[in-house]
Amino acid sequence: MSVGNLTATRPPQPWTAPTASDPVAATLRLPGSKSMTARALVLGALASGPSTLDRPLRARDTELMAGGLRALGAYMSVSDDDRWLVRPHPLVGPAHVDVGLAGTVMRFLPPVAGLAEGRVTFDGDPHARTRPLGPLIGALRSLGVRIDAPPTGSLPLVVQGAGRVTGGEVVIDASASSQLVSGLLLAGPRFDRGVVVRHEGPPVPSAPHLRMTVQMLRAAGAAVDDTTPDVWTVEPGPLTGRGWEIEPDLSGAAPFFAAALVTGGEVTLQGWPRSSLQPVEQLRGLLHRMGGEVTLGTAGLTVRGTGTVRGLDADLSDVGELTPVLTALAMLADSPSRLTGVGHIRGHETDRVAALAKEFAALGADLTETTDGLEIRPRPLRGGTFRTYDDHRMAHAAAVAGLAVPGIEVDDVSCTSKTMPEFPALWSGMVTGKS
Repeated sequence: MSVGNLTATRPPQPWTAPTASDPVAATLRLPGSKSMTARALVLGALASGPSTLDRPLRARDTELMAGGLRALGAYMSVSDDDRWLVRPHPLVGPAHVDVGLAGTVMRFLPPVAGLAEGRVTFDGDPHARTRPLGPLIGALRSLGVRIDAPPTGSLPLVVQGAGRVTGGEVVIDASASSQLVSGLLLAGPRFDRGVVVRHEGPPVPSAPHLRMTVQMLRAAGAAVDDTTPDVWTVEPGPLTGRGWEIEPDLSGAAPFFAAALVTGGEVTLQGWPRSSLQPVEQLRGLLHRMGGEVTLGTAGLTVRGTGTVRGLDADLSDVGELTPVLTALAMLADSPSRLTGVGHIRGHETDRVAALAKEFAALGADLTETTDGLEIRPRPLRGGTFRTYDDHRMAHAAAVAGLAVPGIEVDDVSCTSKTMPEFPALWSGMVTGKS
């Protein structure tokens, strides 16, 4: 299949993914969840009182979210890495929101901008203009928000905020991204009539992220009914400012856990809660099927490997973010793998399915790209340049493969700053035993 927009410019000095000579043994404290940080920032800006975020993620995506809300009038104090403060203020324009390449910013803040009084413009990185926004634009228009956007239903767009949103019931096809629903739900309590979002179309991917949205809304005092499949009702009413304890980021942890499987080692992620808003059980099951052991104890969430990676046949529609790392693991497995249900990740930072197929094929992999996933037949890989296409998850995949394959050079590891600026240092420290 065509890789479309898959283009990249090689920086002067590629990053060589370190190869592991021994089983890794590391205990790490990783940055906070991007998904939780983004939602807590939005809820804090819309609340009736101040909120705090303990151990938030400081990365490009979350700083863009904080910057966008600040541009709309909210007070954001993010100078302390361990605790951010959010104080709500009246939302006003004119304002400009730089979304970068962050799906959360481009889908969560247009509904918020409808509540502002004044003109709010949105734009971002060049590839951001190819990410699906049309269903959200149509939904907001039907709820009474005036939006100027290209016929393609994409960035750049202008929200002509009226200081209030009528709200009500809306039908949306959110099969491209669960964020299309989450954006409407997060702002819904502030709409005059609340919001009823009814999804019609193929299944909504990444269901755990929608559950996180609902749970965090309820924790902030919103009345949310999600008992009817594909229908979410948010009643109008105030949101309460509160303290948020941000969990470590599960997707960001995935490559480190994969390292335990590849090397037959052990990796512990500190600070993991007993009850998580993230899909820990799904990840636990997937890693177990691929030969790992996952336990949660007082030290944290621990993954142990045997040094043998097993092939996997799995529908990843709920956890599409894990596809790049699981693909890298599958390349090193002792039997074929089939990963399905991830057609929606073609609309992420890049077309991840096509990018993974192209880059691993260049290293000698035997794999087939399907409409909604990949079929992988393991065989020895060789070193070479692995392009990221400005996608942090692609860099994670290359790092995992590099544990067993010498000479894999990542063309731009700086793209990991999108969600984990510390990634290159943490990864190298883990592999060398200096973490």
